[in-house]
Amino acid sequence: MESTTIRRTEIAEVLKSETFDKKVLVKGWVRAFRANRFIALNDGSTFNNIQIVVDFENLDEAILKKIGFHACIAVEGQLVESQGSGQKMEIAAEKIEILGESNPDDYPLQPKKQTMEFLREKAHFRMRTNTFSAVFRIRHAIAYAVHKYYNDNGYYYMHTPIITGSDAEGAGEMFRVTTFEPNNAPKREDGAVDFKQDFFGKATNLTVSGQLQAEIAALALGKVYTFGPTFRAENSNTSRHLAEFWMIEPEVAFNDIFDNMDLAEDFSKYLINYILDNYIDDLTFLDKRIQDLEKNMKKEDRRAMGLIETLRFVVDNDFERITHAEAIQLIKRSKPYKKGRFEFEVDEKSDLQAEHERWLVEKHFKKPVIVRDYPKGIKAFYMRMNDDNETVAAMDVLFPGIGEVIGGSQREERLNILEARMAEMDVDAHELDWYMQLRRFGGCPHAGFGLGFERMVLFITGMNNIRDVIPFPRTPGNAEF
Repeated sequence: MESTTIRRTEIAEVLKSETFDKKVLVKGWVRAFRANRFIALNDGSTFNNIQIVVDFENLDEAILKKIGFHACIAVEGQLVESQGSGQKMEIAAEKIEILGESNPDDYPLQPKKQTMEFLREKAHFRMRTNTFSAVFRIRHAIAYAVHKYYNDNGYYYMHTPIITGSDAEGAGEMFRVTTFEPNNAPKREDGAVDFKQDFFGKATNLTVSGQLQAEIAALALGKVYTFGPTFRAENSNTSRHLAEFWMIEPEVAFNDIFDNMDLAEDFSKYLINYILDNYIDDLTFLDKRIQDLEKNMKKEDRRAMGLIETLRFVVDNDFERITHAEAIQLIKRSKPYKKGRFEFEVDEKSDLQAEHERWLVEKHFKKPVIVRDYPKGIKAFYMRMNDDNETVAAMDVLFPGIGEVIGGSQREERLNILEARMAEMDVDAHELDWYMQLRRFGGCPHAGFGLGFERMVLFITGMNNIRDVIPFPRTPGNAEF
């Protein structure tokens, strides 16, 4: 096949063809070889396979015997109208070349259903499955849509530091960055590690958020966003936590909490609509996958809506907007709460749990919900104090099935109140002097939020575990590949 003058065409383009009886060259991996006559070939450019029809009389039998499950082949032949049902076109093979053999007996992924746990152990192969090829095509598309949305709306993309000396969340669960040998770090007289002798001359960590640095940019450029990796050294093995994940954080000068809610709603709807408009084949497959998984479950254990129906539920409804105090009263007055069906109690000073968030969205309002004005005691120091001196201008966006997907706030721009909040919460004012200078010199009202990228991918794909929407998950005890 080396002498051919035909250029390779991606299968996605072949399937768009409006004309037949032309010669094409495709390359890809064998998804199935049925009856020693029909090859299902996929090259990753689309969810759909192209069918290759094999004529033994015209092809080398020795080559055909090497075509195992997931062998990589090149096929040259005529694009013809399909004689069978299920596809519009197929390729009548004239030449087949083996680019990479695959022995079906030794191949780690057999052509059958595999558990998600098993596939996580085979992360170097799992993208070859229908499920994960669909997930990672959608992941790419959401990332593209993020950049397109902000670019088209006049935002500037900021690369904020991955190595930082500050802790934006105040959580303390951070990964240390150091060049010191573990057993030979220099010490001060009091026995503590002397980080002044380290590479950066101070203690540094992997970032948990780019927000504080994004505020610097917003107070110069007006509208900015970050989209980068973030890290949490939280020893959690739940289906919703990763040690390494990606965050999207817009920050906008002159926005208040209501502008912030408008942006969050418009942005999240844009991302979902982009996938609905451009990746419906992948979504349809993932939707059917969920239905197949749940068909033998009890009705109460199944999802309330199908995947595509859930996505439509978000984009076709205006988000309900309520205060935290109103949310608490609604929950307390609800039948599930009165009958003790919720696992967790609530009060005016507590955060909402996922079960409460989902009840508000799925049962009470039957639409996405934005909750704002949270008690100051459960929120970060940088969130703007409301006039009641008890709540802050924070907000959470709640979706069906998953609960919170976006968290943000209007930032505290008043220096004296910020200083008081930092003192109240034991935040080192000296370490964040630069942050306070932003208020001393030309400060202004501004607001922003954080969207965990993997949480949005999880929601749009309908997967159950966040480890299945990132190519190589980093979790406690796991840093493979």
